[in-house]
Amino acid sequence: MCAKPDGSSLDLMSLAKSFSTILYIITMLLFALGFFIHLAFYAGAFLFVMLLIIDIRYKYFQKSHAILRNFGLFGAMRYLMESIGPELRQYWIASDVEEKPFSRRERSEVYRYAKNIESTAPFGTLENLQYGMIRHSMYPLHKEDMPQFSLTFGEERNIKNAYTITKPFMVSAMSFGSLGENAVRAIARGAKRGGIPMCTGEGGYPKYHLMEKPDIIFQMGTAKFGVRNGDGSLNDEKLSSLASEECIKMIEIKFSQGAKPGKGGLLPGAKVTPEIAEIRDVPVGKDVYSPPGHIECDNVENTVKFIKRVQEVSDLPVGIKMCIGNEHEFQDFVREMQKQDVFPDYIDIDGAEGGTGAAPRSFLDYVGIPLFHALKLVVNILHEEGVRDKVKLLGAGKLVNPARQITAFSFGVDAVYTARGFMLALGCVQALQCNQDTCPVGITTHDKHLQRGLEIEDKAQRVEHYIKNLDKALKELLAATGNKSLRELRNKNIMFRPWEYN
Repeated sequence: MCAKPDGSSLDLMSLAKSFSTILYIITMLLFALGFFIHLAFYAGAFLFVMLLIIDIRYKYFQKSHAILRNFGLFGAMRYLMESIGPELRQYWIASDVEEKPFSRRERSEVYRYAKNIESTAPFGTLENLQYGMIRHSMYPLHKEDMPQFSLTFGEERNIKNAYTITKPFMVSAMSFGSLGENAVRAIARGAKRGGIPMCTGEGGYPKYHLMEKPDIIFQMGTAKFGVRNGDGSLNDEKLSSLASEECIKMIEIKFSQGAKPGKGGLLPGAKVTPEIAEIRDVPVGKDVYSPPGHIECDNVENTVKFIKRVQEVSDLPVGIKMCIGNEHEFQDFVREMQKQDVFPDYIDIDGAEGGTGAAPRSFLDYVGIPLFHALKLVVNILHEEGVRDKVKLLGAGKLVNPARQITAFSFGVDAVYTARGFMLALGCVQALQCNQDTCPVGITTHDKHLQRGLEIEDKAQRVEHYIKNLDKALKELLAATGNKSLRELRNKNIMFRPWEYN
């Protein structure tokens, strides 16, 4: 989409349809001119017939490229421009490391993992190397000699339904609503094959997540879609019934997320289809807002009591997701856990750099604490209160590649979440249209024509490759540090400015 002076957007779908229509009209005109005026016009007609055939082939016979499948030959212009993009940016726009929130270089790394292509590069780094570097060891290990990763949630409470993961990363929260049906199913199918769990996001009953039968973490947001009473409070019977689903392995209570902490969720009305309205029990076509907090959690005592209630009702490992704002509030929260002897099975710290489908710019840019700063605060408080061994710690926020993930582990997490990593694995081109229902590659849209471009099986394979290659690269980086396990990593394994993170 291109912005107009009035703030509206250029309708690329209409342009693509007009482009195909013009091709057809010119072809017919050239045939007519060849018949009535001169045979030479048939040469031009033949050329345009070839273009029409290419357009039809892109739209109806290939499945690998969603943009070509949705926009045909018109969409091929994007790939033409992308192919000369580095040269254009070098002289006119930006370098490969300047785009935000993820540079072209960062996106390319994920694309290569997902496509199972070698991710090496020549001639040295493009980064301005100063701080945040991983410290390697003189005595690196062989990754074949390193133990298999394993982490069990619920073992601290000794519950019968404890859940174990065997890879150090998981699919972060993305609901059906923020993502379309095909995207949810492709990620779920790939996650199942890759052997990692997938968090549902706060979108209610996980219909399409369950369809592919991966291990699922059901996220309960502040609106409690799927397990709510009419007033937004928790319905114990609905939660118990949902927790009994074979695929659902854990429950996650969402208190806040990094992209908009203290705001609550937002699903734009353009994405509230009749199906989503039914799943969430909301009006069709109207913006859906989640409240900024849980109705039950009006103070620290009741918040901890609510965690215990969800643990007892679900009989599953129960984690919480939050963005840190005030460390003193978090310390009071931990002390109340000690007082009641109630601890979540994990705490997921979502950094302020986390992503979302829709949020006010002021929240995106100015609210919350970035992940690594927040982890330092949280780990220190857990150690000060003597409860670090009572709870698993997770981290999220732009952790799409092994270097970012290694850094998070160095700050003390036990496992990591990523959402945008898996969106990129599906083929996300960072069009930044997630809130408009116009995603050109069919990921964050419910438009049937745009979703058609996202072929589930093809993209599921890319997700599976991303999981495999990310795990491999993470092990190689860990081996280079000389540590046998991710839990051995410390702040000293990363080079920071002398006054930071002591």
